[in-house]
Amino acid sequence: MSIPSPTAAGPLDFLSRLGRLWVGAPLWARILLGLLLGAAAGLALGDSAAQLKWIGDVFVRLIRMLVTPLVFVTVVAGVAAMADPARLGSVGAKTLFLYFALMLVASALGLTLATLIRPGEGVDLAGVAPQAVGSPEPLNRMLMDIVPLNPVAALAEGDMLAVIFFALMIGLAILTVGEEAGPVRTVFDSASAVLMRMVRFVMELAPFGVFALIAWVMGTSGPSAFVSIFKLAICVLAGAVIQTVIVHGGLLRLLARLPVVPFFRDIADAIVVAFSTSSSAAALPVAMRVAQKNLGVSPAVASTVLPIGVTLSMDGTAMYVGMLAVFSAQVFGVNLALADYLAIMAVTTLVAMGTAPVPSASLFLLAAVLSVIGLGPEQTALIVGFILPFDRPLDMIRTVPNCTSDLSVCVAVARWEGDLDIDAYMAKPVE
Repeated sequence: MSIPSPTAAGPLDFLSRLGRLWVGAPLWARILLGLLLGAAAGLALGDSAAQLKWIGDVFVRLIRMLVTPLVFVTVVAGVAAMADPARLGSVGAKTLFLYFALMLVASALGLTLATLIRPGEGVDLAGVAPQAVGSPEPLNRMLMDIVPLNPVAALAEGDMLAVIFFALMIGLAILTVGEEAGPVRTVFDSASAVLMRMVRFVMELAPFGVFALIAWVMGTSGPSAFVSIFKLAICVLAGAVIQTVIVHGGLLRLLARLPVVPFFRDIADAIVVAFSTSSSAAALPVAMRVAQKNLGVSPAVASTVLPIGVTLSMDGTAMYVGMLAVFSAQVFGVNLALADYLAIMAVTTLVAMGTAPVPSASLFLLAAVLSVIGLGPEQTALIVGFILPFDRPLDMIRTVPNCTSDLSVCVAVARWEGDLDIDAYMAKPVE
């Protein structure tokens, strides 16, 4: 009888144990490990880490590939699952009110922190290359574009507001037709389940995508990227923490009457994806998964509230644009009165609602806000030119409150509507 060689079996046994350990670990732990290893690799490789970016780009493309069909199918299925059409109005009204209120709070928080920390003092814009900035789309045009001329084109182009509007119309039609629409309802329910399973498949690649994206950011920007804008970075970090932990946590604790520890424990997957991709749209499939699986939100509420949040709720953007308005005023020596602060809050909230959920989009909407305090396109171009080289790390930070806003509102609305499984919310998620 032959005895296996320990030198031959050893590596295979080690790899087998390592594989079992990897598969058995919670997804959030694997993603966090990828983030930490990516940061270390970026620091070690420097600019060479840019060669890893394509791995992260593939992961982001996989996620974004699912966003539009997932939103369309789940919104239709969610609306159709509501027993009473009046519930759609109830859910929608509460959702829009909370999103708008949270963005106002975020804007006020950004203004307050920038006023206290004063990040614009002593900033020298000499030698800064101006960056062209676009003017925001008029509100009436935004509202008109919600109604798609061609729903198929809206789906192909990923026009999210138009897709949501068309999905709401189909879902409402299925809901009001009743039993005759049963087969159509079944098709959308099945399609929703299939797409959510696809999200699960893609999320198994998240640790590798996060590793590559963080390595690229750390290697090309690194901690030194914050030196020139250190005080602004402190403002953004403090604001993101306060908005996420205190404001969103307070919404759940005080208004929804729920403990906050299970919430923050169970949304780690979505937070890390939002942080690493700098896109709340890219985090949407993960947010929908954790809302239903980890937090106990019903599919009907999750599929209605979260897609609306991705397109309309931008707490991080409202906070950041408010900060940049005060930052710009300090740079150019503009004294702000109370009326200026109130005007900035109002315009910032409206501008934030029209911001695309993609990296650095908020920078190019500054013109509308800065015009309120008398700064023209030339000054705005200088501010954008100064911020843009350092914006990616800041964008990663401010995307987190965008994501937690969506999920906290989703949980709160589900709680008020009686569509929250409290036992599932309290329980630790099982991978």
